[in-house]
Amino acid sequence: MILLPDLESRYADNDGTRIHYMAGGAGPLIVFIHGFPDFWYSWRHQISGLIDSYAVAAMDTRGYNLSDAPEDVDSYAMVHLIADVEAVIDAEGRRSAVIVGHDWGGAVAWRFAQQRSELVERLVVVNTPHPAAIAAAMERDGSPQRDAFTYMADFAAPGSEDRLDPEVLAAGVARTEEDHEVYVEAFGRSSPKAMMNYYRQRPTERAMPSQGSLIRVPVLQFHGLEDRALLASSLNNTWDHVGQLLTLLTIPGAGHWAHHDEPDLVTDAMRWWLQQPILVAASPPASGDAQPVDVSGGCCS
Repeated sequence: MILLPDLESRYADNDGTRIHYMAGGAGPLIVFIHGFPDFWYSWRHQISGLIDSYAVAAMDTRGYNLSDAPEDVDSYAMVHLIADVEAVIDAEGRRSAVIVGHDWGGAVAWRFAQQRSELVERLVVVNTPHPAAIAAAMERDGSPQRDAFTYMADFAAPGSEDRLDPEVLAAGVARTEEDHEVYVEAFGRSSPKAMMNYYRQRPTERAMPSQGSLIRVPVLQFHGLEDRALLASSLNNTWDHVGQLLTLLTIPGAGHWAHHDEPDLVTDAMRWWLQQPILVAASPPASGDAQPVDVSGGCCS
């Protein structure tokens, strides 16, 4: 494994489910949440570039690598995934954190910011459009996003986990031979059934609740334009769902794992953005037509 010597292995407890994460550094806390198929190692480049100024906690979400993998489908409902993130923040003795998510981790990050905004300083999302924007894209006639999501029904089907192989999964995400070995080892410890149980949740479980759904924290959003699963067209009208400053950075040539394809760009942009004083809306209205006002300082400078 590419060693990150400043990190140590830790666990948080969420009502008896142990969530593993790698932690280190000092300063404002950043919690990283990976997607499918992945584990905490997904964020190695960003951790290396930020740990000198921030405390980091990179999760193995439930079912992956060293985290517990409950058997029942309901254990992967969004309410539990949100509580896992809160458990990590609590385990680090913090009252809030910067939340960073990709893919499924991005979906959890959006929902966490919507439902637990008091715990979120800022939100960073990689290649995961806002759930309401995705839903709107899927309702359009001849929706390319609906076509791109046909794989989800296959994942949700009984027995789909029998087709998951650590070597094949690793080949889809690793960028080097060394990374491939790391991923094979981690996926060998993971639960294929758990991976698919995320997709067995009802669509309404994955969607953003409409009541009070406006995101009320500053958002930095990255999107690799070559993503074939979560399409760039689903970014449309994201600003209608964010009542604070939204910074959207689209990356030509990058795919679904934009933070792997362009690691320096993503890391450097995160560092710059986290250090900026933020224009925040003093009281975002429910309509989303927030008017920014200047405030001194930033949450993470």
